Amino acid sequence: MSAWIERILSEFPSDLARLWIVADPDDVLLDEQILSALRSRGFEVLPFEDPIAFRADFEERYRQAWDRGEPGPAKALVLHLRSAEPDALPWDYLRQARTVHLSLANLFPRLSYGVVRQLAAEHRGSLFKAQAKHASQTLGETATKDFILTHIFRIGPHLISRAEDLWRELLRLHGQDAALPALLADHVAGILQALPRFKGLPIRGLLTSKGTMLRVVQDAWERFLNAGTRIAEPLSDPAPVGDPVHIEIPFDHPDIRGLVAAMFLDGTLHPLAVGSMPTDLPDWMTVGIVKDPAALRNLVQDGLRSLIDTMPTADSSYRDWGAFAKRFGEILSRFHGLDPVRAQGLRDTLQEVQRLSDVGLIAWVGKRYSDLASLPAATAPVMVHQIPRFLAMRHSPDAAKVALLVFDGLAIDQWVQMREHVIQQDPRLVFDEETCFAWIPTLTTVSRQALFAGLKPREFAESIESTSREPALWSRFWQDQGLRANEVFYCKGIRDIGQLAALGIDLSNAKLRVAGIVVDTIDEIVHGAVLGKRGIASQIDSWCDTRFVAKLFALLLDQGFQVYLTADHGNCEAVGTGRPNQGVIAETRGERVRVYRSELLRADSAQQFPGTTCLDFPALPPDFLPLFAAGRTAFAVQGEALVAHGGISIEELIVPFVKVSSSP
Repeated sequence: MSAWIERILSEFPSDLARLWIVADPDDVLLDEQILSALRSRGFEVLPFEDPIAFRADFEERYRQAWDRGEPGPAKALVLHLRSAEPDALPWDYLRQARTVHLSLANLFPRLSYGVVRQLAAEHRGSLFKAQAKHASQTLGETATKDFILTHIFRIGPHLISRAEDLWRELLRLHGQDAALPALLADHVAGILQALPRFKGLPIRGLLTSKGTMLRVVQDAWERFLNAGTRIAEPLSDPAPVGDPVHIEIPFDHPDIRGLVAAMFLDGTLHPLAVGSMPTDLPDWMTVGIVKDPAALRNLVQDGLRSLIDTMPTADSSYRDWGAFAKRFGEILSRFHGLDPVRAQGLRDTLQEVQRLSDVGLIAWVGKRYSDLASLPAATAPVMVHQIPRFLAMRHSPDAAKVALLVFDGLAIDQWVQMREHVIQQDPRLVFDEETCFAWIPTLTTVSRQALFAGLKPREFAESIESTSREPALWSRFWQDQGLRANEVFYCKGIRDIGQLAALGIDLSNAKLRVAGIVVDTIDEIVHGAVLGKRGIASQIDSWCDTRFVAKLFALLLDQGFQVYLTADHGNCEAVGTGRPNQGVIAETRGERVRVYRSELLRADSAQQFPGTTCLDFPALPPDFLPLFAAGRTAFAVQGEALVAHGGISIEELIVPFVKVSSSP
């Protein structure tokens, strides 16, 4: 256990109280590892976001059980207050609870509070250790920035003087998904742009946005290959050049080659298809070139093997699983683009990746998933129900219009496929891609409703079997943030290019500040699929060829919206094992889970279907009891191959969360 976690846990000696209040304006407590450690000691943490919801939860689940002398769901409950002043809490809480104050200012007394609070939570442990070891005196703001750059991001801006220095650091940072916070990026940009070599480069954007950097690298790679006589006769039309600056990158420098090769291998960068290659082409360049279908097949094979070698475990962080899901999505998208013979030859390796990831993910879910809903959404939403709160924090409704596009049922591999079409059709678009966890079970009525409501499923128990309240819940969330009802827009059933003109008229209403739009084409394709995910990929190609997605993005951006894209759940291939015939809440399309109101009925079905999994989560209604199909099976006709959702696979549970913007 790290010194950082031990320091926080030292505030919580066992058996001193059953109810605790933590005044924590910086969300120090809401760290995945700290929450897990507290849970192992018998503490459950509940954010105090809605006084009525907290009171109901506390009374129903904890106090009544404790008053009866029963253990309840946990030995102790921690009320997490995002404020330094707990005095406004109800008197009965204050009377019986033990109060703890946590603040970054007190935990990092030698560093500038204004800088430290900009740092993501995952870096606090390393910073705490570095402060103890290297900060012998109190540092001001500029010195704190340099301290964090040196000890956390391992970057020394004063040592960067050549192009290879800059690109080595950019590729390394984004290869580790370690984009700089804006405050630090401004600091580095101020230093570098004083050098004539770097004048005019978008340093800040390259440091803060992985999507911007990848776009520049991808375009520069194409120009690098086409320079001189390196490559002739491209197989495909060259992609339009998107960056007007035409930034050149020293790809042939030894420090850059290895970093770029790793990005081609894991799918972050995309190799270019070419018709012929010079015989004297250096070996290191071949990783970024596809000269024939066999080369693409080998690239997919290497990617799948790399996934097996780097599989997260039950002790990994949610960020590790999110990064793995992105890499898997990139490679799975390539796999579905192979011809049938070559794809069949790799199917055993793909199924091994899926088997291993299923086992690891279910073990991780049992251990960590319940803590995700408590993690802060200030930097990025961890779960889909946090997305509205993230948007409200990032974009003041008074300053910018915000549009949330929810592509119903969109898995990450299908987003990758869409993205590649859209980049070809509209080169000005830039995508900053993150991931988000859907709600379990991965059903539309559960996860999409949570997404639009900004609530956990337990908080909309009365409507959990339907999506009919989505518009009202979406409107209520934003009215709670200070908007009026006529400033909030919701619509669903958007599928094709013929609907965009009417949508554009609706969105042109000058009063609108927030729009929530459901695009359900993917879900319809999935549930009509008879040829598995390869058949779905073919249908998505045809759909994207209509330019619907690119035009939808353009419509929103041109009307001044900040645009975000996500999904409520993904989908995966499965084989039917038969249907339970009793007591289920039916969602015909969620074939990978059955939900029961009775523990007896669920246990009976579990006995009938060996290998099924019962998992319960505190955030689900108490009488909402899911039974998950085993492995890659579904509760469908015995032997039937289908694409479905509802279960706990990486393709169903982890969905894309993407900011869509336009390059200047």
